[in-house]
Amino acid sequence: MKKSKSDPRQWGDATKLVRGGLDRSRHGETSEALYLNSGFVYDEPETAERRFAGEDDGYVYGRYGNPTVTMFEERLALLEGSETCYALASGMASVFGALACQLKSGDHLVSSKALFGSCYQVVTSILPRFGIRTTLVDGVDLKAWREAITPDTKCVFLETPSNPTLEIIDLQAVCDIAKAAGANVVVDNIFATPILQRPLSYGADVVVYSGTKHMDGQGRVLGGAIMSTRKFKDELLKPFLRHTGPSISPFNAWVLLKGLETLKLRVEAQSLAALRVAEALTGCAGVSRVIYPHLDWHPQADLARKQMKLGGTMVTFEVAGGKKKAFDVLRHLGIIDISNNLGDAKSLMTHPASTTHRNIGAEARAMMGITDGMLRLSVGLEDVDDLIGDLKQALAA
Repeated sequence: MKKSKSDPRQWGDATKLVRGGLDRSRHGETSEALYLNSGFVYDEPETAERRFAGEDDGYVYGRYGNPTVTMFEERLALLEGSETCYALASGMASVFGALACQLKSGDHLVSSKALFGSCYQVVTSILPRFGIRTTLVDGVDLKAWREAITPDTKCVFLETPSNPTLEIIDLQAVCDIAKAAGANVVVDNIFATPILQRPLSYGADVVVYSGTKHMDGQGRVLGGAIMSTRKFKDELLKPFLRHTGPSISPFNAWVLLKGLETLKLRVEAQSLAALRVAEALTGCAGVSRVIYPHLDWHPQADLARKQMKLGGTMVTFEVAGGKKKAFDVLRHLGIIDISNNLGDAKSLMTHPASTTHRNIGAEARAMMGITDGMLRLSVGLEDVDDLIGDLKQALAA
């Protein structure tokens, strides 16, 4: 006897993350099937013709789509509340694809200046090679957004919280400014995840993710996703991405699909632990500044609490003594690993100035507020008291 169907859009987030997009084969498997194939066959030539003409929505080639990939896309779109999702090979493929698919020579892009190192390179170096004009603004300064965004602006790009300084940008205000000028808004929501923040609800047009981070959550595979309207996907994303080829592996999509099942549990637990870590670091000898969105003294604490359900899994702090002292802290860690990845079940720490933001140069780092004494901590699922103890002994050492 078949189960009665309910509307998945009415499900709670936890149910969406476990059952959204589920498409069982005739074998009735409990875990989602992994389709490791690059091509598909057709029962007759007319079927192939209809599929290539877009008259039949069946699969034609692994670069265009795959049943496992589709399940991942549908589950994530259901959680995000977006019309569609396009899964890609990495987070940066998603960032570049979301921007490049809609920009051409002569177009104007306005972006927040506090960005992940590779995003900064895309905005300031790669896109300008194709004749795209870019303007960087202080993301927390609404006046700067108003002055930079003009009727000539095609697209607006931002990340909030930013990497690694955890700046919070007013999504509603920036989206309103962009809409008034007719510009599309693309938001990098990697740090917040769809569990803590939904940019589409504030007026964003496109949201990008690195599935490599919290969605996988165990450092296994690369992946990315672009959330958008069906019109944006069909008219801009598909023509660009299908022919340029940054497609995700079905195996990676399957790993991310399984990772989504525990995303809510992990992100909420890690965020609660991150708050405790941030509070514990405050006032520690040798720590000159602690940055965490839900701390009362964060410059945008009220905005962060309004936009984000919790403060997130990332804690950034500065130590007195610059790079040497920061490296000393890293080398004395006993539990926390030195790694530039984030969103993992294991706690990871990196020195942004010498890793993730090294290639943007000292001037750009200074503009973003990234100092030589800054450390970025991705809080994992270990016992939080163990993490606090590890940090305190490393700082003391």
